[in-house]
Amino acid sequence: MVMDTTSRSASGANARVAVVIATLGRPDIVAGTLNRIINGQTRAPDCVYVSCTKAEDIGEYAENSKINVIIGGTGLPNQRNAALDCLPTDIDIVVFFDDDFVPGSNWLDVVAKLFEKEPNIVCITGAVLADGILGPGLKFEEADHLVKTYQVPKSGQIAEPFSPYGCNMAFRRSAIGSLRFDERLVLYGWLEDRDFGAALGSKGGRLVKSMDAYGVHMGVKKGRVAGRRLGYSQVVNPFYMFRKGTMTSREAVAQICRNVAKNLIRSVVPEPFIDRRGRLFGNMCGFADLLRGRVDPERALMF
Repeated sequence: MVMDTTSRSASGANARVAVVIATLGRPDIVAGTLNRIINGQTRAPDCVYVSCTKAEDIGEYAENSKINVIIGGTGLPNQRNAALDCLPTDIDIVVFFDDDFVPGSNWLDVVAKLFEKEPNIVCITGAVLADGILGPGLKFEEADHLVKTYQVPKSGQIAEPFSPYGCNMAFRRSAIGSLRFDERLVLYGWLEDRDFGAALGSKGGRLVKSMDAYGVHMGVKKGRVAGRRLGYSQVVNPFYMFRKGTMTSREAVAQICRNVAKNLIRSVVPEPFIDRRGRLFGNMCGFADLLRGRVDPERALMF
């Protein structure tokens, strides 16, 4: 079923858990992920929404009756918001997976039970066994092996407070209400998960990490934001979030310094899979704009 975001239509299906995936230009990757979510979970999702810019973005699943395809504009926050606006009113739990995240087979079951057991929890993030974004990326075969062989150290263990990590996070629908992801955090939406979590947390409720809900973020490099754009966002987005109140001054400074220092040090001999020099250039452009008094995350689109 294909939906256009201009109509904001919603399915009338009786649903409880909805899985939302935003994707762009990686049909082979999202197809593999969808297969593992639809057919590999001990508790199947009640509905799955894929938010993309065109049907070709999800390849073979474009006409699959189990998938609700939302076609709209680009940008991770925008695409997630489009899905939120289309969800049926009877959805209880909204799960966001990256298009390259492979969840353990009981991820949805664990999260649904934890929400039921702890009514004051509003957000659950799962444990990431391996994050390919920190390296050259992982393949499906590697991710499958990791999730199948993983043994939870201590069942029922949770950590809190814990800021949601966008590759795998779930929210209580009633807590979200009218809250939406900040679409000023353009493109990949750098820190959009932290911004959303902070806004949700300010309304009350617990944000936790469950060690029983685990998976692997493959960190596929195809379709990633250009180094200059990401570098700009690494500087401007934290300051913007400080200004709006979703990040403290200490958190913003630490976030900026950590990323800039890493880009500066590794730009001497950069990793072949990361554009460190492009990111560093973007960092400098971000600082230049802040010195001019410009705090506009949208300017990342200019690079």
